[in-house]
Amino acid sequence: MFPLKDNIQARTFPIVNIGLIVINIVFFVYQMSYGHRADQLIFTFGFIPERFFAEQAEGWLNISGFLPVFSSMFLHANLIHLISNMWMLWIFGDNVEDCMGHGRYLLFFLLCGLASVAAQAISNPQSTIPMIGASGAISGVLGAYFLTYPQARILTLLPIFILIYIIELPAYFFLGFWFIMQFVQGSLYSLNADQAVGGGVAWWAHVGGFAAGVVLLQVFRCKDWQRPVIQSEKKIRRISRQ
Repeated sequence: MFPLKDNIQARTFPIVNIGLIVINIVFFVYQMSYGHRADQLIFTFGFIPERFFAEQAEGWLNISGFLPVFSSMFLHANLIHLISNMWMLWIFGDNVEDCMGHGRYLLFFLLCGLASVAAQAISNPQSTIPMIGASGAISGVLGAYFLTYPQARILTLLPIFILIYIIELPAYFFLGFWFIMQFVQGSLYSLNADQAVGGGVAWWAHVGGFAAGVVLLQVFRCKDWQRPVIQSEKKIRRISRQ
């Protein structure tokens, strides 16, 4: 399933969300400017669990070792990786920012990214493969959207074999199914010890980010909870039909 758009219109300009998208694009362009040396950049600024734990063991709270925890959120493996992440952020991030406010949304995003890195590191502490991408932090945005706008409608591209359908799904179903798939994939991935040490998709970063978004929403909760807005829109539709 691939989301095309939602039906919730943000009431404020999502300056932070757009800023995050721009920053990720700028970082990717800079990353690509390294050419064949881009792998070196990823190795330096990507988060490597084994390296992180080794550095922390050398001395109490090695501050420099924490830089990749945050810099890894703004690096991407390729153009498809970047586009898919930024598209999800574009669809769901503006509404969460609208709900929380600009400053709180930025802090929320970074904390979700931190939680996603922690979840992946704990699940696979021996990994020597750099973890990169904003998907962990974006997963936190999805978790917040899941609780804030459960009845929102997500226009979804659904390929079934050679057929492609475009359908509307409620947000709670779309995002709930997405989370279950991340959890299942992460569990299956962890069962394969050889793969778990190597590379691939950081499934547990997605799970950890989503869970962090759900939990942190209780701290960053909107002053005006959005469910009544969605209900009023349905009421307006009923009235207009009469």
